[in-house]
Amino acid sequence: MSNTPTGNPVFRLIMNVFSGLYRATDGRIGGRMANLNVLLLTTTGRKSGKQRTNPLGYFEHDGGYVVTASNGGADRHPGWFFNLEADPNVRVRIHDKEFPARADVIGAELRKKLWIRLVSLSPQYGNYATSTKREIPLILLRPVKE
Repeated sequence: MSNTPTGNPVFRLIMNVFSGLYRATDGRIGGRMANLNVLLLTTTGRKSGKQRTNPLGYFEHDGGYVVTASNGGADRHPGWFFNLEADPNVRVRIHDKEFPARADVIGAELRKKLWIRLVSLSPQYGNYATSTKREIPLILLRPVKE
């Protein structure tokens, strides 16, 4: 078993239940966590080719949605981050709306500004940053037309 949260089978089960409740209630259950609104991000597994869905806190920026690859402050990026690096074409669900999007890792200069905003909205991310040796990526999900 991996020492990262997303590698833990119990954690994965909890996230699947969370995602199911979110879908079934259009986000009325599970629509907020850690002072952030929640979306469901679906990526394609880089090895398996299977669709993987993860609930993530987000905030809006410049017509898109910023999510964080914090992995609970672990020293390894979450699996979904590696999936979107391999294929940045993702699906996003916010409440009852689902749409395709492109995922791009936010560059260093903008990341500094958006990190400050993230920590002001949800201070626990500041703790995650101090518990890991890696720089936690921020990702901008931009809706694309189908």
